[in-house]
Amino acid sequence: MKTYLDCFPCFLKQALTAARKGTDDPIKIREVLNAVSSILTRISLTASPPEIGREVYKVVNEITGISDPFKRDKEECIDTANSLYPDIKEIVNLSEDRLLAAIRVAISGNVMDFGADPEFDLRSDLHTILDKDFSIFHYENFKEQLEKSEDILYLGDNAGETVFDRVLIEELSGKNIIYVVRDKPVINDAVFEDAVDSGIDRVAEIISSGCDAPGTILELCSSEFIERFKSADMIISKGQGNYESLSEQDKPIFYLLKTKCRIIARDIGVPVGSIILKSAAFK
Repeated sequence: MKTYLDCFPCFLKQALTAARKGTDDPIKIREVLNAVSSILTRISLTASPPEIGREVYKVVNEITGISDPFKRDKEECIDTANSLYPDIKEIVNLSEDRLLAAIRVAISGNVMDFGADPEFDLRSDLHTILDKDFSIFHYENFKEQLEKSEDILYLGDNAGETVFDRVLIEELSGKNIIYVVRDKPVINDAVFEDAVDSGIDRVAEIISSGCDAPGTILELCSSEFIERFKSADMIISKGQGNYESLSEQDKPIFYLLKTKCRIIARDIGVPVGSIILKSAAFK
């Protein structure tokens, strides 16, 4: 997915939010905004939003001197999600269609996005999504691909969301699951330690993509990840950032997300706030 001019105000908003997480010095915060504004004058609109986001968060880290400004927020999100784990497991256990319930649970975790929506309400959104109709629902295709797949690559997104991903992974029994996290902290996206704190190591192998962007930019990923990406029978892609960076790929990818951004919603062809189970086979 390319970058649109409408994305520019969002990059500045994200930079401001992240800078304030890293410092309360108004001079440094202004320096961050000036530097990001300079970057935006030079970028190509053919670049994906995660490519530009990568540069934005590098600026924040360099100027504030804080490599993980959302660390405390991630810890709190994981703690909250872990406290909800027994309840969401019960929802799946009592469901007539366990797999579909687990997919809904996984998507509900996608609300935890400090980039697109720092004012999210996890508990409220969880119950809304569990009852909400899908705007795109390629569930039969998902089940067909799952049936014939052995090796599944699961691309994680936000840190607290990993607990909800774990619930879905537990329903993919008998499959070889490789769970992918970011190489370094960016926004509140999950890194290795976050996935372990969420119990993902008990249900899947965890690897880094080798990429430090808020998405999966293949040109920046490690050779190990690329091998896994090419050989995977099925890829489950969580969140907006992974969609933005992989939407042009011709692979057996299934996108699970909530559209929190009107630009992404327009690109997919759905309203903002939609929940999506989309196969890459359907453009």
